[in-house]
Amino acid sequence: MASIKAQFGRIEAVVLDVDGVLTDGSIVVTAQGEENRIMNTKDGFALSHASKLGFPVWVISGGKSPGVATRLHRLGLKEVHLGIDNKLETLEQLLAHHSISKENVLYMGDDLPDFHCMQAVGIAACPADSAPEILAISDYVVPVDGGKGCVRHLLREVLLAKGLWFVSDAASS
Repeated sequence: MASIKAQFGRIEAVVLDVDGVLTDGSIVVTAQGEENRIMNTKDGFALSHASKLGFPVWVISGGKSPGVATRLHRLGLKEVHLGIDNKLETLEQLLAHHSISKENVLYMGDDLPDFHCMQAVGIAACPADSAPEILAISDYVVPVDGGKGCVRHLLREVLLAKGLWFVSDAASS
């Protein structure tokens, strides 16, 4: 794992899925049919920190929850793409729009809809409780389950490698 972490310094953008990454994959369905998700505040802190630094974190998800969009925008994320059927096409459009090479992107997904995006980027990462097919193709398996702070763990590692995490935290690594 040390060798892959050494490569985190070249990462120019992190792309995340929502369900199973920013959430534990559970959906609470209301009587009106609304689908609500629970997100971890530690992940939110790391997303907000990356955003304040101007470090690109993009979200591409098949889910369409307006609450998810509202939360992610409040945390400062500019590229939040929900209801996406073709994640790879959206990823390629984002790379072209931001002039970032796919080799310098880290994609974190947890299940088969993320498979092609994960194979298309420089570093593929996933939460510890991801689907077996995703675990098999991941360069880095975060030792935390989806929705339980795995995004914070990943962003901390990437930002540490770039010298952008908190000094007191970096000294304890």
